Amino acid sequence: MTIDAVISALTLDGVRVLEANGDSFFVYDPAGDLPPERRQPFATVVTADSYDSDSDLDRPGVYRLNLGLPKPLYRSLFPEPPADVDHTRLDTVMPHPVYGPQYWICVLSPSAETLAELQPLIDAAYEFVVRKHANHQARQGS
Repeated sequence: MTIDAVISALTLDGVRVLEANGDSFFVYDPAGDLPPERRQPFATVVTADSYDSDSDLDRPGVYRLNLGLPKPLYRSLFPEPPADVDHTRLDTVMPHPVYGPQYWICVLSPSAETLAELQPLIDAAYEFVVRKHANHQARQGS
């Protein structure tokens, strides 16, 4: 699966893709006016060990899809923190090496089959961020 196909799967209605140093950050911002402090991505695609080295992303052609999930969904996948996770393993859904405790998952260089299996999780993460945005807008009186 190409990185472009993964990026395409994450570019949903109202999502802005912010890019930096070859990495992509997916932020729900339907009006395109979120201030920087409110630009919390619900998904990222990283291509190098700039943020952590647990996944050894400096290998040729390896990238990591990261996805923030609602807590109940994350807990349904990982009721207990798995022991001895090999964060260098390709095409395997696992807790994020750093942000797992905040309910993020990751997969290195997902295959087309794995990306298809991830689609309900992508949809759930997207719906969660849309809901959070709507709640924030309602609190602001917008």
